[in-house]
Amino acid sequence: MDDMASRLCALEVLQAVLRRQQSLDEALSPVQCRRLSTLETRDRAFVHALVACTLRRLGQIDSALGVCLERPDHVKPQVMDILRLGAAQILFLGTPSHAAVDTSVRLITSIPSLQALKGLVNAVLRRLTREGQTLVKGQDEARLNTPDWLWRLWEKSYGSGQTRAMALAHLGEAMIDLTVKEDPEIWAERLKAKLLPTGSVRLSDFQSIPEIEGFQEGCWWVQDAAAALPVALMPDVKGKRVIDLCAAPGGKTLQLAARGAKVTAVDRSDKRLNRLRENLKRTQLPVTIICADALTYRPEEKADIVLLDAPCSATGTIRRHPDVQRLKTPEDMARMTALQARLLDHAAQELVRADGLLVYAVCSLQAQEAEEQVAAFLARTPTWQRLPVKANELGGAAELIDPQGDVRCLPSHWPQLGGLDGFYVARLVMKK
Repeated sequence: MDDMASRLCALEVLQAVLRRQQSLDEALSPVQCRRLSTLETRDRAFVHALVACTLRRLGQIDSALGVCLERPDHVKPQVMDILRLGAAQILFLGTPSHAAVDTSVRLITSIPSLQALKGLVNAVLRRLTREGQTLVKGQDEARLNTPDWLWRLWEKSYGSGQTRAMALAHLGEAMIDLTVKEDPEIWAERLKAKLLPTGSVRLSDFQSIPEIEGFQEGCWWVQDAAAALPVALMPDVKGKRVIDLCAAPGGKTLQLAARGAKVTAVDRSDKRLNRLRENLKRTQLPVTIICADALTYRPEEKADIVLLDAPCSATGTIRRHPDVQRLKTPEDMARMTALQARLLDHAAQELVRADGLLVYAVCSLQAQEAEEQVAAFLARTPTWQRLPVKANELGGAAELIDPQGDVRCLPSHWPQLGGLDGFYVARLVMKK
């Protein structure tokens, strides 16, 4: 492993997330981090693992560093980030302590303006090698790693026990789930994977996706089991006109096309739609793609089914995107909820037939973006009502259905199977 190149890259990526508010995926792209493209595959994997761990455990790391620093708030941001990366290796990744300390000291020495602080980095990280595990044992990891505003919202919606269970689930990595075109039982056996109650195929270990059997032939695509539920809960879609709003990157679009629907995928980002185009080419599925703003899009003919997978805070995906809870703010959520309401109204009024189905979904754990959003829509639009979901539509997984008949998945669900993304789905129809 090229120790210094990978750690320099990790520092660059971490700063892009924490200092420039870039998403982790964006920061890890070769366009943003050119140094990343020069690394070997295992070094790139190390960079991702190191930064993801640092973001996932940031509260614990900062708490431990706070014990070792006289005035943590006076430490330069770049120095603090170097300390965080070193601490993540010592406390959580199992990196040999001497290697974590040595590479961190060399890292700060490589930055001319910070060379004078190498003694500080050395002293703090050496103290963590001696006292770090004792400090970690005394920490409340669930509470420390969850921003206060999110904890309070979740506690109000789910109670303290479920909130703690979700926060603990966020500390683990998400499993890799596949949605297959057909015969999930056969593919689960071929890939030595688990067949989940809802029909997704869950891999037993982390693998290079393009190298897995069936990828090149377009037999399946990666999609979290929870994200596959909105389409799975639709009636027979074969031959039906379906509009997939805010469709990119397109997992649900692929599901619909594979089931024989006449799909129109709408998204305002042509860049994000490119990923859908790539998957359509690989899977050979027919879809009409339209780059347009979902708020102003109007089809020539209304659809039988409209799927609105609305833009949201994405807090349901924290297990696989640990940057989310470091980047999102209450202001972001307020902006999102206003947009979601407008999208719901537009879809109901302009896009779906009077006898059609409107499916609303968000990968959010906040009730404001989910249960409360749908309740507000039904209150201001009394001609619409829920079409409740039944347990047999979810392979018997009644625990995923809330009292209103909507689907509510939590990261703490199915711990014995490896968990789920947080997701919410409501089926809406006009009253007859």
